[in-house]
Amino acid sequence: MERDLQGVTVSAELRITLAGAERVVAAGTTAGEALEADGRTVIAAKVNGEARDLAHPLADGDAVEPIEISSEEGRAIVRHSTAHVMAQAVQELFPEAKLGIGPPVENGFYYDFDVPQAFNPDDLKRIEKRMREIVKQGQLFSRRPVGDDEARAELAAEPYKLELIGLKGGAADEESVEVGAGQLTIYDNLDPKSGELCWKDLCRGPHVPSTRSIPAFKLMRSGGAYWRGSEKNPQLQRIYGTAWESRDKQDEYLKLLEEAEKRDHRKLGAELDLFSFPPELGSGLPIFHPKGGIIRKEMEDYMRRRQAEAGYEFVNTPHLTKSSLFETSGHLPWYADDMFPAFELEGIEYRVKPMNCPMHNLIYRSRGRSYRELPLRLCEFGSVYRYEKSGVVHGLTRVRGMTQDDAHIYTTREQMADEIKSLLRFVLSVLRDFGLEDFYLELSTRDDSEKFIGDPAEWEEATEALRQVATESGLTLKDDPGGAAFYGPKISVQAKDAIGRTWQLSTIQLDLNQPKRFGLEYQAADGSRQTPVMIHRALFGSVERFLGVLTEHYAGAFPPWLAPVQVVGIPIAEAHVPYLQDVAKRLRAAGIRVEVDAADDRMQKKIRNAQKAKVPFMLLAGDDDIANGAVSFRYRNGEQKNGVPVEEAIGEIVSAVERRVQV
Repeated sequence: MERDLQGVTVSAELRITLAGAERVVAAGTTAGEALEADGRTVIAAKVNGEARDLAHPLADGDAVEPIEISSEEGRAIVRHSTAHVMAQAVQELFPEAKLGIGPPVENGFYYDFDVPQAFNPDDLKRIEKRMREIVKQGQLFSRRPVGDDEARAELAAEPYKLELIGLKGGAADEESVEVGAGQLTIYDNLDPKSGELCWKDLCRGPHVPSTRSIPAFKLMRSGGAYWRGSEKNPQLQRIYGTAWESRDKQDEYLKLLEEAEKRDHRKLGAELDLFSFPPELGSGLPIFHPKGGIIRKEMEDYMRRRQAEAGYEFVNTPHLTKSSLFETSGHLPWYADDMFPAFELEGIEYRVKPMNCPMHNLIYRSRGRSYRELPLRLCEFGSVYRYEKSGVVHGLTRVRGMTQDDAHIYTTREQMADEIKSLLRFVLSVLRDFGLEDFYLELSTRDDSEKFIGDPAEWEEATEALRQVATESGLTLKDDPGGAAFYGPKISVQAKDAIGRTWQLSTIQLDLNQPKRFGLEYQAADGSRQTPVMIHRALFGSVERFLGVLTEHYAGAFPPWLAPVQVVGIPIAEAHVPYLQDVAKRLRAAGIRVEVDAADDRMQKKIRNAQKAKVPFMLLAGDDDIANGAVSFRYRNGEQKNGVPVEEAIGEIVSAVERRVQV
């Protein structure tokens, strides 16, 4: 025990919980000292559940856990620290640059700058070179609390930082990477030898101990970005980078990007003549060519068959409606920014529809309903239109005009849990038929914000119903607080593709609000009038997006049942064309999509053309094949079987299509 200057007894020891075990440490011990962190493997700490710098001084009773560099939280800290290093390098090389924001993002980071001219590739090389020098120097990240007025004085030359202080100053509740709730902090980058200030930024942290704790990074590209995401604000220049816990991990990621670039559905769509995005139509409005149309038709035919077998009833609704419909549903107050602008006709305001559910509610309400009709499953391939900002429109995966394989199921409360279970099984079986096997679930719930409608108690009931079904599925379940639709919670199926990327695909949403807003009822067994539960289900999400995902998953080499051309007949010489045309006729009779390449090209070129078009099967024929009633059977991967009887070849192809296998 020691005494301070006023004679009050203070303890020279602290009792803390370190990684679950009680420990006694000296007063003044930092989180890093308690963890014996080297700043390489452990780069930050969780103190009482909050991420902190390793230099954070501990207090009596604190619970301390390590944040390892290889964890998701650790990577985010490394990436944010790298963003600071990049901003420092930019301001040293471009002194006129004004700072925007620089958060970590999935797989990397970015920072926005207000500069007179856009950055070019040579600028990025200079910036990256300077960053490496800063990292090698080992500058220290030092946290410093400041008051609002003090921060304004220090950052007087940074207009965007001043705006952030004004919006989210020390008294604000909202947090960002720049500004913490309740207390502003500035991070100084200090010279490790002299302690002199090298650079500083407004930031809530935490950060790695020093720039030497950044093992691997690379600048990727630059582009324009509106300040705070609004087209009304100035356009800044954004530099993107990636950072990892090791060079090996970064190399893995860069190889993944190379593979993803080869699989880019926009590139493959053009090469395989599937779809295009004519500028005459406008951003986010794709058109499908005949081969892309075949894939769409196969997808839709399959879904129609599966839904008919599962007891769904098909409906159709128009592309536009009076705006008042979306006031009734609740979408207009909450979703207007994502809708196309209204237009007036005969004194009435209309909109193109962004979703189908309000119209399906009108179908339900068109006559009286009995409990004997429930569950009532309505489905539609409905075209909808959403005003996605131009900066986020991306090929088929983010469009403005789309076709949803939409379904809305109306059930009693007693049926709700069983229906959700059945729906989830149905969804997963369909995704597996399309060749996706690796899933986890995400449960999107309500938070305390004002963007949700309805009784919190009913939300809790709906959320727990979804949680129970998701848990019983045996799949990993992750929480997504605040990610629910305004009317109810949802389960989304997250699927990994062939190269390990995760895509959000099917969704199941529970809605206890819209049925009330539309006055939907059914007559219960006891004669009373009851309100049904409404379940929203989008299996593909949209046909366009799902096709984009499949194109990248298969790298354009679709399994035979989806391939636009399933078989190409390749004659060794012109004299062999009639024989292959007869084989093709027999294949068409069996429902197979087949072409015979009768062009003047040499056989080897025809084989290359078929491989480039990613056709699953090639049937070659020459004199010996004709004499034996056979073909040479060549696969997409280059393997070949010679002298295969025609009937056997047809049987193998038909079997592969019927079984939906990949070849």
